[in-house]
Amino acid sequence: MSAKADFGMIGLAVMGRNLALNIEDHGFSVAVWNLETPVMEQFVAQNTGKRFVGTKTLKEFVDALEKPRRIMMMIKAGKPVDAVLEQLKPLLDKDDIVIDGGNTHFQETRRREEDLRKLGVSFVGMGVSGGEEGARRGPSLMPGGSESGWKRLQPVLESIAAKTDSGPCVTHVGPDGAGHFVKMVHNGIEYGDMQLIAEAYDLLSRALGMSAPEIGSVFDHWNEGPLESFLIELTGKVLKVQDPETGKPLVDVVLDKAGQKGTGKWTAEIALDLGISIPTITAAIDARVLSSIKDQRVVASRKIRGVTPPPAGADDKEALVAAVHDALLCAKICSYAQGLQLIEAGSKQYGWNISMKEIARIWKGGCIIRAKLLDSIMRAYQGTPNLTNLLLDEEFENRVFAAQPAWRRAVALAQGFGIPVPAFSASLAYFDSYRTARLPQNVTQAQRDAFGAHTYERIDKPGAPAVHSEWLKG
Repeated sequence: MSAKADFGMIGLAVMGRNLALNIEDHGFSVAVWNLETPVMEQFVAQNTGKRFVGTKTLKEFVDALEKPRRIMMMIKAGKPVDAVLEQLKPLLDKDDIVIDGGNTHFQETRRREEDLRKLGVSFVGMGVSGGEEGARRGPSLMPGGSESGWKRLQPVLESIAAKTDSGPCVTHVGPDGAGHFVKMVHNGIEYGDMQLIAEAYDLLSRALGMSAPEIGSVFDHWNEGPLESFLIELTGKVLKVQDPETGKPLVDVVLDKAGQKGTGKWTAEIALDLGISIPTITAAIDARVLSSIKDQRVVASRKIRGVTPPPAGADDKEALVAAVHDALLCAKICSYAQGLQLIEAGSKQYGWNISMKEIARIWKGGCIIRAKLLDSIMRAYQGTPNLTNLLLDEEFENRVFAAQPAWRRAVALAQGFGIPVPAFSASLAYFDSYRTARLPQNVTQAQRDAFGAHTYERIDKPGAPAVHSEWLKG
């Protein structure tokens, strides 16, 4: 073979094949390999006339690539990645680049990056967001790894990424596992956002008696304002789809058990490790866990009594819909604030020097949490690069202050009706806790010292050593 391919793709499931097509669309020839050879052969046959090079073995695949090689893996995270890397390592040369585009835990990426660096090979953990359509038409990309690796990948990645008025939705996030860390937190924010939207739907449905298509129309309207986002737009469309079998809204016949693939759990775990509070995201994870025990909930619904909800006056419907809108906006801001604070903490812990403004910029297009709000987040970090928390930004503080009464009304409405809104409630508690100068943990610390001699610090002696008191004398 005389001409070598510009880029290599390992794994031709939906995401891998769509990314390969996207790359080829932008002027790069692509060598492809799949564990099941017939899958590769079918893909090449379906795309005759395009610049794809089908290969049957990994050696043939590596030999088909221009040096230094640029290789991307879109395969199942975990052991399969290590298995392919072990086969690849003897075939690679110094300065080759290998990208893992799956949802991999960032600590695994750090381990692999260090291992391949010893061979002179750049390993890049890259978050890819946008689903199947994003992969095909323009995703948001979050590559980590070395600066030199980024420079060689930049022409390809910038060409295939989603484009907004702020540029291509890709940036060099930072060294080793930074890219996968940011993608993990992105998914955590996504969990929170999806749960908040579901709670808004539930409130409008159960408290106000609105049908799914009616709520879909409300979401369409909301998508024209500050809540404009991919997920609001998507949900508006979903709520209007009719089930061909029953004639009901299709969403009404979907079983209320939500799945998860692990990135939300990882986000919660690392937040605990780094001492960052992410209650909105955690509430969303808990909500999915509770949804999974459907049989228990059905039994409990028959045996455990709740409140008798007060009737909502029809004349008040418009005001209550507006209150739910404001609650959703405020809670969404809190979810972003928590996730971004976690990214900042991870950046400091691992020395990644992540630009928060750049993260907001590359999330503006292609990714699942793309939203109008990200323009304001970019401005916040542009004005104050070391911003401690999004809620401290003047624009966001003004927004939340103005919407706060309606937010509280929406949560009170839910509680009055006995409708669970864990993410709305957790967001409000986070907001109130963050803005409170003195929390009741003085009692908690006194308890700890009383039963376990854990000591405490005195507010009237700042900086002095912690002390222990005998609380239970006599």
